[in-house]
Amino acid sequence: MALHFFRKDEKKELLSLSDEQLIARYAQTHDIEIIGILYERYTHLLFSVCYKYLANDADAEDTVMLVFEKLFVLLKKSEIQNFKSWIYTITKNECLMHLRHKKSGDRYIEGNLKKLDGEIMESAEVNHLLSVTEEEQRIRYLETAITGLSSEQKQCIELFYLNEKSYREVEQITGYTYNEVKSHIQNGKRNLKQLMERMDRYE
Repeated sequence: MALHFFRKDEKKELLSLSDEQLIARYAQTHDIEIIGILYERYTHLLFSVCYKYLANDADAEDTVMLVFEKLFVLLKKSEIQNFKSWIYTITKNECLMHLRHKKSGDRYIEGNLKKLDGEIMESAEVNHLLSVTEEEQRIRYLETAITGLSSEQKQCIELFYLNEKSYREVEQITGYTYNEVKSHIQNGKRNLKQLMERMDRYE
């Protein structure tokens, strides 16, 4: 009985915290109750965003759930200053990914993402074969993970892997030095690998 009241009081305390305070608490405790509170705060807003892009109740609901499922991992990794803005961007990107994957002719970027994922898996010494469903899920996680990189790493990774630019071309486009481009790509791959390993463990 005492435990019941303790949990009730604890939830009351959590409800009084700001988004950023909840995220900081989650980083320390990994308390799933916190994800539930964030869900209650933002599910209606995110559903509206998803419906705006997807124009379908079922797809919008599925995408909202997918976003919140990813929070279990992303909130352990990302440094977030403004949660509302951050989760709006994550949700918008998820909607755009969903729309892109529905287009049967758009396989170019997906193919390049598979190549990048292959490099990450190889460096992580992942030797098992993935089913089609598992591969698709990894690609979607990888797309989300890329959005969590620093702006420098994200820009260089996308140009080099997704747009197939050379180091020199990335250097010219971004204004970074050759060594900076190389460093951003290497560090970006390392960060992506770490995040993907966390997602694998979560699954």
